[in-house]
Amino acid sequence: MSGKKFDVEVPDLTGRRAVVTGASDGVGLGIAGRLAAAGAEVLMPVRNQRKGEAAVAEIRRRTPDANVSLRSLDLSSLRSVAALTETLLAEGEPVHILINNAGVMTPPERQTTADGFELQFGTNHLGHFALVMGLLPVLKAGRARVTSQISIAANQGAINWDDLNWERSYSGGKAYSQSKIAFGLFGLELARRSEAGGWGITSNLSHPGVAPTSLLAARPEIGRDGDTFGVRMIRVLSSAGVLGTVESAQLPALLAATTPDAAEFYGPSRVSHLSGPPAEQALYSRLRSTEEARRVWEVSEELVASGLRAGGTGR
Repeated sequence: MSGKKFDVEVPDLTGRRAVVTGASDGVGLGIAGRLAAAGAEVLMPVRNQRKGEAAVAEIRRRTPDANVSLRSLDLSSLRSVAALTETLLAEGEPVHILINNAGVMTPPERQTTADGFELQFGTNHLGHFALVMGLLPVLKAGRARVTSQISIAANQGAINWDDLNWERSYSGGKAYSQSKIAFGLFGLELARRSEAGGWGITSNLSHPGVAPTSLLAARPEIGRDGDTFGVRMIRVLSSAGVLGTVESAQLPALLAATTPDAAEFYGPSRVSHLSGPPAEQALYSRLRSTEEARRVWEVSEELVASGLRAGGTGR
């Protein structure tokens, strides 16, 4: 089903400040463009400045008066995350929407972040965890909606508590699932802690289904020099209307981040939740344990603190 045959209505966001990670291409670029078209001031923290500038130009081509700007962010470096949060705190403007969209998926060989964490766990989960924790003052000030993009991979596998960094054995797929399970549990725990502490932050989850994005495409920077067989098949099935498109894949996060009375979890509503219009969904079984969520939060605090103390040695 083509993403052009259904849509979500984004409300007027004039006067709202939004931050979207992973907005230099694909789903994130589409999300940032839609928020900007609705009147939001959109900050796009990017790792690749050239790609970021091209993304800003694309948004302004579609919405000439778009209020969009770049910031520097490498989620695989806790120092980079800290630098961004310090910048935004110094700017002193409340953040009303934060969409944690960026991610890496299944490097063929185990890689680590600048701080020594397995790349997917360190980027997809710990980098975003550190970002949210660093931005808490401006998120509270904006009574923000925080939407964290997980994956259907969070419905399989488990957190490898005995070897979080996959040092003894490595499976790209299992490590990816772990990163998205941890990230989902964090997003739900953020909602609980906000409610208990009166922070005013609403936190929920979304997943894009399956669509031909860049996650499984050639990514030389993570050791993947060519497109995987998986992404080639996804393109074929997307063209045939079986799977989603880049346009449809952005809709669950848009709905989760902007609908007034948001549910916990949104995703596509057709074909085993792989494609179709966005709708509320039942939480995956791996995301239902409040005890596991508390453990993720506490361990993440410890890991981020230790990573920042170590200072990062680079990959």
